[in-house]
Amino acid sequence: MPTLGLAAELLAAYDAAGLIPLPSERDGGLTVAQAYEVGDQLRLARLARGEQARGYKIGFTNRTIWPRYNVFEPIWAPVWERTVRLLDVAEATTTLQGLVQPRLEPEIVFGFRASPRAGMNEAELSACLAWVAHGYEIVHTHFEAWRFTAADTVADFALHGRLLVGPRVPVDSFAQLGEELAALELTLACDGQVVDTGHGRNVLDGPLNALRLWVDAMAQRTPTWPLGAGDIVTTGTLTDAWPMAPGQVWQSRPGDARLPGLRLTVTR
Repeated sequence: MPTLGLAAELLAAYDAAGLIPLPSERDGGLTVAQAYEVGDQLRLARLARGEQARGYKIGFTNRTIWPRYNVFEPIWAPVWERTVRLLDVAEATTTLQGLVQPRLEPEIVFGFRASPRAGMNEAELSACLAWVAHGYEIVHTHFEAWRFTAADTVADFALHGRLLVGPRVPVDSFAQLGEELAALELTLACDGQVVDTGHGRNVLDGPLNALRLWVDAMAQRTPTWPLGAGDIVTTGTLTDAWPMAPGQVWQSRPGDARLPGLRLTVTR
């Protein structure tokens, strides 16, 4: 499949908040390697039109939801100045305009103070981090009914829509960052009713381990994508991804007092 044409088609669908046919079901199909080529073309196109990259999202790190979506490996893509909000308080409002079939994911987010390298252990990687936070990623897809392959999701901006990052906590607030985040439990409620419970270990045995594995994978699959001080990386949902609609009020409650729960009101 011509990847440059697919990148242009996906960028147009992103701008118009529209749907397109699955690339994997077209003549010739779409491999994961080709999908990352599309992702790089999209990254360069967005930079060329003046957008500023802020870091990355890692998706499908939660093994418990792999069978539900028929995707059995992590994926990733850049996040952008226009799609990331850093919150100083644990409450926010968002519109769903510009999003296609949006869903909410509670995640653990990291901020880098130094560039990591492949092959680091968790302690070495922790030394590259400035802060950790709880956040919401709003994911969406330009494919009908959330039906796709792994290659489709990689090409489709890794399903990234928006990222709301809660109050940041210095990593040195944690004695054992990896273990403590892996042990985290979180409940997610919509309109006052608990809809899901997530665990840090769902995310490739813990968010810090997911980050470590991703740094290694980036070095292999997308080695030209920069990663360094100031970058933000969100590590994947602790629960399932939940459909969003105007009028909803979402509330997360992490089981660690250092990470505030987030209240999110959805407007039109």
